[in-house]
Amino acid sequence: MPSRISITEKLPKRNHIKVIIGISTLVLFISSSLRHELFNSSGDLAFFDQCIYLISQGKPPVSSVLDFHVLADHAAWILYPLALLYKIYPSVYWLFAVQSIALALGALPTYFLALQAGLKENLAVAMVAVYLMYPVIYNSNLCDFHPDTIAVPALLTAVLAARLKKIAWFCVSILVVLGCKAVLSLTVVAMGIWLLLFENRRLYGAIAIISGTIWFLIANWIIIPYFGSEAALLNRHLYRYSYLGNSFSEMVQILLFQPKIIFNNLFSIINLEYLCFLLLPVIWSLRPQYLMPLISVIPCVALNLLADHPSQKNLVLHYSLPAIPFLVLVLIGSLAAGKAWLKQRQAIILWSLVWFLVFGKYGFFSSKYLHNIDNFAATKEAIALVKTKDSVLTTDIITPHLTHREFISFKYNPSQDIAELNKFHYVLLNVRHPGWAASPESLSNLVNILKNQSSFNLEYQQDDVYLFEKTIS
Repeated sequence: MPSRISITEKLPKRNHIKVIIGISTLVLFISSSLRHELFNSSGDLAFFDQCIYLISQGKPPVSSVLDFHVLADHAAWILYPLALLYKIYPSVYWLFAVQSIALALGALPTYFLALQAGLKENLAVAMVAVYLMYPVIYNSNLCDFHPDTIAVPALLTAVLAARLKKIAWFCVSILVVLGCKAVLSLTVVAMGIWLLLFENRRLYGAIAIISGTIWFLIANWIIIPYFGSEAALLNRHLYRYSYLGNSFSEMVQILLFQPKIIFNNLFSIINLEYLCFLLLPVIWSLRPQYLMPLISVIPCVALNLLADHPSQKNLVLHYSLPAIPFLVLVLIGSLAAGKAWLKQRQAIILWSLVWFLVFGKYGFFSSKYLHNIDNFAATKEAIALVKTKDSVLTTDIITPHLTHREFISFKYNPSQDIAELNKFHYVLLNVRHPGWAASPESLSNLVNILKNQSSFNLEYQQDDVYLFEKTIS
């Protein structure tokens, strides 16, 4: 097996890996930026962008989009250092850049893990291709922004550091993973068990288990309750497990005393379909004796299987990201032992390409993502007329383009009176494309109401796009 020195000495010679990472970063960044420009971003991006902007301005990061403090969401403290980028220049494109770089950088530890396992150069490059073409990598990059993406290269780096016995790198990597999302502490604990029992890395396994457990308790018992509430958390996340009850205590009781409910949900067609789709890109490497790294994916996959919301059971969103590093480790181990069904670089890359073409959501750029193009120019013009940082009421698809302010909302209740509307300085509506949070009829009624109010002036009207601005008394 190659030593640490032989691996690191090869780095300057591997310019093609740097080129691959650079091209991948560019493709991911252009894809996510273009999706955003075409008005397909949603509330999650608006939430993170607004909170990070508020942090950069020295203000409490309580998002008006979701009525949440940023730490009440997932205790993701990694967002605080990201605010330093907004101090240079506040722009949502920093988030796309960070996410694209993070996902592409996962190729580097993948490459070194392949070399460390004894694979030849051409097969190590094939592992890089498998990682970058895994559908979840590309698709999650199109899913707004989520700090989970930063955890992917950190998990791979943690494993590489453990195998090379680089404890400082291991600890830093674990720290980054824990800072991305509280629930990732479960993945860290599971990884620690695998390192402890099957990788003969007792110290590293112990560090992962202890740090993951401590952070899980701190995040869920102290930080999240302090900045939020159980009701808010249930409304924000746990609705995906609604069949388990309406509170944490109910969920625990059902888990302990009514396991039949859980089994009925686990053994379903949609779960079988999810597992098949998740594993098909690497099924050629799944030999029983090399599956031990999959101990680390148990928390992630179990949470997805237990959920009764379909959003967690596909390859479109980011919920399966923590599983990807360990699926890559399985295929590296199987290939290094000569037991994989595919052994040639061309065959491996072709297999990955086929499944990327099947499951990758690049096709949305010629269909779904063009839905709002017919009044694109009018929407951009109206946004440009919002000159100040005053409050805005708009639609959910416009919200991520105007979140650099303390108060913005896309929640319009047709029954609310004019006093509620007077809380906003701007009202920007795209009646033709209202998004999921409203209907064309409700927005048309709102336009008529505002036209009859002396407290608002109609500043712009074009192609069913309306911008009202509050009059100065």
